[in-house]
Amino acid sequence: MSSSISIQGVNRIYTDTDGKAVEALKGIDLDIRPGEFISLIGPSGCGKTTLLRLIAGLDKPQAGQLDIDGKKISGVDTDRGYVFQQGSLFPWLTIEKNIAYGLRARGVYKKDRQKVGEYIKMVGLDGFEGAYPHQISGGMAQRVAIARALINDPKALLLDEPMGALDSFTRSDLQDKLLELWQQNGTTMILVTHDIDEAIYLSDRIVIMTPRPGKISRIIDVDLPRPRQRGSGDFLSLRREILEFFELAQAIPQPEYTI
Repeated sequence: MSSSISIQGVNRIYTDTDGKAVEALKGIDLDIRPGEFISLIGPSGCGKTTLLRLIAGLDKPQAGQLDIDGKKISGVDTDRGYVFQQGSLFPWLTIEKNIAYGLRARGVYKKDRQKVGEYIKMVGLDGFEGAYPHQISGGMAQRVAIARALINDPKALLLDEPMGALDSFTRSDLQDKLLELWQQNGTTMILVTHDIDEAIYLSDRIVIMTPRPGKISRIIDVDLPRPRQRGSGDFLSLRREILEFFELAQAIPQPEYTI
């Protein structure tokens, strides 16, 4: 089960501690197809996480509209799962109970309790059901967070740099697990990342955003066959192209016009 997401003319302005208006996003237009894997990349502060929060319904734009399957996004809903950078597990709950939390919150635990074991196995954590978050590694904790989000059968999974704090080996392993889950479930996935290699390895399309105010400067189709080889000529060529564009986009100020 997957979902289409439409973002039209979205602006988001914050007020900082000095009372000054800060334009985080400006004129964002993006259509995401059902079952697509999208990555958002751009410099720090360009509004990637702000856009993800708007899609999640955790925030609202000043202008424009966000729709999921033709329905306006007006708040949080179980049709969208969210995975934070640090996982945000409940430290007082075991791995099993963390994953089951969404089922309990929705009042469907008794009916769907068998799914807990299925998702524990799916993310490769058999034998750790009774462990607590402080007893497992960072990579394992992120697997728990992903399973906890997916167990509610969301149409879209929103990932806010879930692998940013992991070492390279753990990160690579979790990327493969995420791809496996995506291919198995067909869930629409939107990933915020600073890692260009990660974006190329995982995505159908890469959305490059400008420095603040965040705008979409380019959308790149990743037409490489899966499984992708990070050392292949095509992979490295696309990486070089994105790096060159990325550096150019940061070096040249975006023109602003007032009429």
